[in-house]
Amino acid sequence: MATEPIAFDTHRFVKRLTESGFTERQAETLADEQVALLNANLATKADIAAVKADIAKLRAELKADIAKLRAELKGDVAKVRAEFKGDIAKVQAELKADIATVKADLLKWMIGALIAQGGLVVALVKLL
Repeated sequence: MATEPIAFDTHRFVKRLTESGFTERQAETLADEQVALLNANLATKADIAAVKADIAKLRAELKADIAKLRAELKGDVAKVRAEFKGDIAKVQAELKADIATVKADLLKWMIGALIAQGGLVVALVKLL
């Protein structure tokens, strides 16, 4: 990142230091060091613009990644949904077959019970 100088009033800084008892040479040296320190450690408009550009690039990359993941997830959900529909249809068919078997068994037992009752009624009628 290119650094641009920070606005710092060195004249005012030197003037205040000399009024406080520093020699002019000491004040100028401190002013030079202060400017160097500010320029080395403070972010400039260019620095901030570069960071903003990096953030915008990352945001775009994240949006693309999120869109890709969303599409993959939709595909996975559709696949699972299709598998579940197949499983549900299989269970329904098995249940229908089991119900038909139970109905047939129940009908056999009921017919047998009716025949037995009929025979019992006939036997009772003959006895009386």
